[in-house]
Amino acid sequence: MKLVLATKNENKVKEVAQFLAPHDIEVVSLNEFPDFPEIEESGETFKDNAIIKASEACMFTGLMALADDSGLEVDYLDGLPGVYSARFAGEDKNDSENNKKLLELLKGVPAEERTARFKCVMAVATTECFVYTTEGVCEGVIAEKPRGEEGFGYDPLFYLPEYGKTFAELGLEIKNKISHRARALTGALDIISDLKIMMADEEEE
Repeated sequence: MKLVLATKNENKVKEVAQFLAPHDIEVVSLNEFPDFPEIEESGETFKDNAIIKASEACMFTGLMALADDSGLEVDYLDGLPGVYSARFAGEDKNDSENNKKLLELLKGVPAEERTARFKCVMAVATTECFVYTTEGVCEGVIAEKPRGEEGFGYDPLFYLPEYGKTFAELGLEIKNKISHRARALTGALDIISDLKIMMADEEEE
């Protein structure tokens, strides 16, 4: 089965493709559709934005589409950056600037008050115009400085006490088992597997 992942972020494509490959699911990104218009993520929640992205990618490409909207929720900041995670420091800023702003806002805050979670909502849109969603959460703490070279986004700051490492230090093999995206992907895989069975049954009829 072939599906389009509604993103141009090759790091994200790599993670998802690696996760789905053993299940005979080929993942292509929006980079293979150069005429695809920019998606306006106008939703107020991760779920809203995931549905918007999956639906638009499906309609444009004619393929089943998988989209996620994910971000970091910091308790001390009342859930920020939340849906603004990718543009926390401004529309034209990058991961480094976002991390810098987060650390500035948490300067002097003790470890026990730096609790946070990565949250991911995934949406699967079918060519029959049905959309299904699933959610994954991973709890952690915001480190006082970046650690690790792997991953992207806030990974160098997201510390998991049970591993004694940040997401950027874990490596893909472990991250793809415990991350918010991995947990949401597990749910999405269940949805896609059920859809494959339904499609096979319809073909037999």
